[in-house]
Amino acid sequence: MTDLIALKVANAKRWASAKTTRDFTAVAKRLVAPFAKGRYQDVQDRTAVPWWVIAVIHEREASQRFDTQLGQGDPLNEVSRHVPTGRGPFKTWEDGAIDALVNCAPHAALNKDWSAAGAMTLLETYNGLGYANHGVPSPYVWSGTDQYRSGKYVRDGVFDPNVIDSQLGCAGLLMEMMKLDPNITFTGSIVQQPTPRPTPVPPVAPRPTAPPPPSISHPASGSIGASIASLFSAILSIFKRK
Repeated sequence: MTDLIALKVANAKRWASAKTTRDFTAVAKRLVAPFAKGRYQDVQDRTAVPWWVIAVIHEREASQRFDTQLGQGDPLNEVSRHVPTGRGPFKTWEDGAIDALVNCAPHAALNKDWSAAGAMTLLETYNGLGYANHGVPSPYVWSGTDQYRSGKYVRDGVFDPNVIDSQLGCAGLLMEMMKLDPNITFTGSIVQQPTPRPTPVPPVAPRPTAPPPPSISHPASGSIGASIASLFSAILSIFKRK
């Protein structure tokens, strides 16, 4: 099973140092164009998934075609044959997008961490964690950047380490989109390395309290003072009874 905390840490480091190796400008302009952005924001309002995450998923899954399902790029007016299977048909692109984000794994609408690491990891999970299991940066996220070299699932369950993904990855798209639209910002928790638990320290037993030094009111046991005090107490008791 993939360690998602470790994957977030890795993706945070990748995002911090990533540089694009291909031209993302033309596609990024399409994704932030007012018509497209308005449709993505409508789905954002109904799912709480940031519109820019929806945009890059739409590009990866369907080259931004609005007659397809966001979940896997299958035709909007048909029951999907690819994973997630059995979805649709849908009347509108928005209906299909909401279904994919709310009802299908990885249930993006439930994600609360939209930091750079959280967003990159959600996007990677959306496509599947097979690349993480191979120890390879996911091309779904990093293709077109210096973080990715090669390795691709050429079909379901078949990984070829020598194939290079020709599509643009989500991270590079977001880098260029942020240049074009300054309102795109990451929010959410900051990913940190897990902190080791401190070794428990056994409690220190309290030191016994020393008895107070002998005094007139509290003479030492067996001393002359104790005998006189006892005699005085007995005489006082006799007078009280009279």
